[in-house]
Amino acid sequence: MPHDMDRYTTFPTLAGVDIPELGEKRQGKVRDFYTLPGQRRALITTDRLSAFDRVVGLIPHKGQVLNQLAAFWFEQTGDIIPNHMLAVPDPNVMIGREAQAFPVEIVVRGYISGVTKTSLWYNYQQGEREIYGLRFPEGLHKNQRLPDPVITPTTRATGAGGHDERITRAEIIERGLVAATQYRQIEQAALALFKRGQQLSEQGGLILVDTKYEFGLVDGQVILIDEMHTPDSSRFWRAETYRERLAAGLEPENFDKEFIRLWFAQQNYRGDGEPPALDSATVSQASRRYVSVYEMLTGRTFVPGETPYADRIRRNLLGFLQGS
Repeated sequence: MPHDMDRYTTFPTLAGVDIPELGEKRQGKVRDFYTLPGQRRALITTDRLSAFDRVVGLIPHKGQVLNQLAAFWFEQTGDIIPNHMLAVPDPNVMIGREAQAFPVEIVVRGYISGVTKTSLWYNYQQGEREIYGLRFPEGLHKNQRLPDPVITPTTRATGAGGHDERITRAEIIERGLVAATQYRQIEQAALALFKRGQQLSEQGGLILVDTKYEFGLVDGQVILIDEMHTPDSSRFWRAETYRERLAAGLEPENFDKEFIRLWFAQQNYRGDGEPPALDSATVSQASRRYVSVYEMLTGRTFVPGETPYADRIRRNLLGFLQGS
């Protein structure tokens, strides 16, 4: 990297932001939300780390990386499908259109990998060959590229401690979670977004392994919401060492939070009960990886936002709203 990465791991973290002037705050696992006039919402991306559908720690710079990367990708893919982004008034804040979210998450996978209970490799290793309504042949190996990307949808976790659950295309339509015509549109958009993501990631020396998309409705139009192609919603591997490491039976060099999932798996934790506390070395490594993947994907140097974070965010957001 062009600068000393270690200096970023000593920065403070952003656990959340309270802005009473904006009314009631809602919280997701990673973002704080405020509903705004004009069918808009303010999304404040914090440094909270989510794994196994729960918050497991705080990582310096994570929120800024996610917000700025999502903005980058929305700009790069607006020709494929409209998205919710309206403005980015602060490094950690996005103003988005208020959308009616579909109750499913669209996961596109280009490789058979993963350690979570919804991942392809975890279920394939358990002996399953029909997964998500898709048939997989015998003899596949972990981290192997699939002939074509596949869509493996899940339900959206609700409530504290809830988990995403596997679901098939047929079940989504039969249960009326998404209308058939809208789901076909979502599938086409997801595969096109993934292809664009693969192309741009390769230019930065990374492989886009798999990713999660969320879609919603605005005035009857299907749009892309939440975030896209970030280390939280996607898996990235270093391209130049992938084949060599695969042949040697080694894990690919990942540039996402999969190494954190692997760390938890090594502690025999897969999402049930209270998670073990992350050690400082893992937190530091995570911070460096988030910043590295941002710079590799965008070609830009990461510049940490001004501290204290909460004061800056409040000032920028309220200033933006007064002028809009």
